[in-house]
Amino acid sequence: MNFLKNLYEIFLEAAPWLLLGFIFAGIIKVSIAEPLLNRWLDIPRDSGCASRRAPATLLLRRITHSLPTATALYRGGASHSATVSFLIATPETGVDSIALSYVMLGPVMAVIRPVAAILSAVATGLTTALVTGKSAPPERRSCLASGCGCDAPDPTPGPIPIPVDLPTSCCSDDRCSRDDLGKRPRSPLIGKLHKGLHYALVEMVDDLLLWLTIGVVLAALIDTLFPPLAMAAWGSGVGAMLLMVIIGIPMYICATASTPVAAALLLAGISPGTVLVFLLAGPATNIATMGVIQKEMGGQILAAYLAGITLSSIALGLLTDWLIVTAGWNITAQMADAGDIVPDWLATAAALVLLLAAANVLWRRSLQQK
Repeated sequence: MNFLKNLYEIFLEAAPWLLLGFIFAGIIKVSIAEPLLNRWLDIPRDSGCASRRAPATLLLRRITHSLPTATALYRGGASHSATVSFLIATPETGVDSIALSYVMLGPVMAVIRPVAAILSAVATGLTTALVTGKSAPPERRSCLASGCGCDAPDPTPGPIPIPVDLPTSCCSDDRCSRDDLGKRPRSPLIGKLHKGLHYALVEMVDDLLLWLTIGVVLAALIDTLFPPLAMAAWGSGVGAMLLMVIIGIPMYICATASTPVAAALLLAGISPGTVLVFLLAGPATNIATMGVIQKEMGGQILAAYLAGITLSSIALGLLTDWLIVTAGWNITAQMADAGDIVPDWLATAAALVLLLAAANVLWRRSLQQK
């Protein structure tokens, strides 16, 4: 009964901020144009259609899954160091994970987490650059281009499938006044609203449903099995941080799903710096990521990647513990204060919306399997 009570409370606390993060991700999805994003990513114009369109499309569609996007960027001409930096920074800087960090970890950790992720990404990228010297981009791939878009993705086989959604005709763009059936299209505003909500409540829920379930269940188990401050005696220092690295590197748990687990660890007495190490090492590394880096870039890059994450996360964890002690911040008190700003009725409504979205995703999956 205690486990079920904890499970209910954690989900109710997280629901409004998850929903808010999903909606903001949908807004980003429909607000950023692909050509502008390609220019930010510095994708060469002469690198072929696959490298010119696919990275932007993937980044807009798969904000929560950095591995396929990073692979597409690397194949499109990004350097080794830029690719590994992207792999580390992207999971921690998603709108959904930052919003959830605020309510479950408190405002201080919500700021420290993305800043530490960026610093760790830069440090690991520099480590990779030192190991490889001047990083040469991979041979760029192309796809069959005609008209205003690509008729098919690059057929060249790779280590992993890259789910690229490419337009099949000019009518897939907004430049057409009517669709193939001659019907009048939706207004731009309604079309964007529908697209953003579909991305937020269907695509993102579909991507994160399994891992969010695992994260909330693990957090409830920790809350149930370990009373507050039970692990305070051995939950800090280099040894505890190394243990977090060993636990976090091989497992796969996305940044959003790791947040409830991190909150439970904080309440059990693990120091904020040690929890930060888990938050950095867990979402950025897993068996799949390491396998792809090995195949795409080689063992030398993989070694630099793991060394950079390990050293930078521990250094940032130690710095975080020192900073919090020096400033006298009470992280657990901040966690409680942040969680109390949402009325119960609003949290319940958000939880119902997410449950309905999850049921819709499961229904869609069942229809696809028939």
